[in-house]
Amino acid sequence: MALFGKKRTPLGAAPIEGRELLLSDLDGVVYRGPGAIPGAVEQLNLAAERARLAYITNNASRTDASVAEHLQGLGLRARPEDVVTSPQAAVALLAGSVPAGSRVLVVGGDGLVDELQKAGFEVTRSADDDPAAVVQGFAPDVGWVHLAEAAFALAEQPGRDPLPWIATNTDWTIPVARGLAPGNGTLVSAVHTAVQRLPVFAGKPETPIFEAAFERFGTRNALMLGDRLDTDIKGARAAGIPSLQVLTGVDRPKQLIAASRDMQPDYIVATLAELHEPYPATEQLRDGTVQVGSAKVRMDGHVARVVAEGEAPLDLLRAGCAAVWGSGLAIYGLKIPEILYEDHWR
Repeated sequence: MALFGKKRTPLGAAPIEGRELLLSDLDGVVYRGPGAIPGAVEQLNLAAERARLAYITNNASRTDASVAEHLQGLGLRARPEDVVTSPQAAVALLAGSVPAGSRVLVVGGDGLVDELQKAGFEVTRSADDDPAAVVQGFAPDVGWVHLAEAAFALAEQPGRDPLPWIATNTDWTIPVARGLAPGNGTLVSAVHTAVQRLPVFAGKPETPIFEAAFERFGTRNALMLGDRLDTDIKGARAAGIPSLQVLTGVDRPKQLIAASRDMQPDYIVATLAELHEPYPATEQLRDGTVQVGSAKVRMDGHVARVVAEGEAPLDLLRAGCAAVWGSGLAIYGLKIPEILYEDHWR
């Protein structure tokens, strides 16, 4: 019987156990469109009784106060100082690049303008005002005129060092009530095409936004709660903290199975309720089979084989991820049965 492993793997500590700080993404974790994700508010309020809870967002179109007001309207006990935004991280980077009080060309909305003005910078929308830097973030009304002004300001000029260009984030898409829409990364790409260089990025998955959070809350003992592998999870790994992927947002089981090493979360949960529940251990049996709970998956060369479906689809997904990730093989060369990435959580 030992060859086939234990009936179930043991349960370990809940993901929240021992954490001093929880960093929660917003879109896809707290809400989807204007409304809260079922159960999310209750679970986050419960979490706030055990750890400091902060909200970390790449959305540059809103101020920290407006984000907090939105969260309060959903039933969360959130204050502006609990919200860490990509504009805040961008302004911290800007302060190290140009003199205090410099004129800055802004592409974006109130979130950026508010943080720049609080930091004492002068805001302009025109390249003709000879700005000392360009800061770019998402806003729904950003259009060609705004992108063109950024390109004009960033154009190379003989005898002048390249103008500092800071972008809040690289998100290619942004989730809205009707689906996925182009995000700030798409808008940055348009300017990049015109000026043939890239900005410095402040938001997830880059580390400045995480460093801003660690400094504000006085600890690095943090857990990132996210729904996107390329921003939330990749950013957490870059910042050196564990991460939890919740299946209420953008990335689905298929993306999890295919995740590269720099985007692999420490925990996979269906909802935030499992933040508080004991998490099943992942074990490798003598024959190389990976077991989570009662689910078992083994890599036979480039083929992933389901040895036992187990009692819970989520444990099968966890086992499949662990087996595929542990193989070290590129996903495009693997044969993965559909049952491993079947989406039970839509």
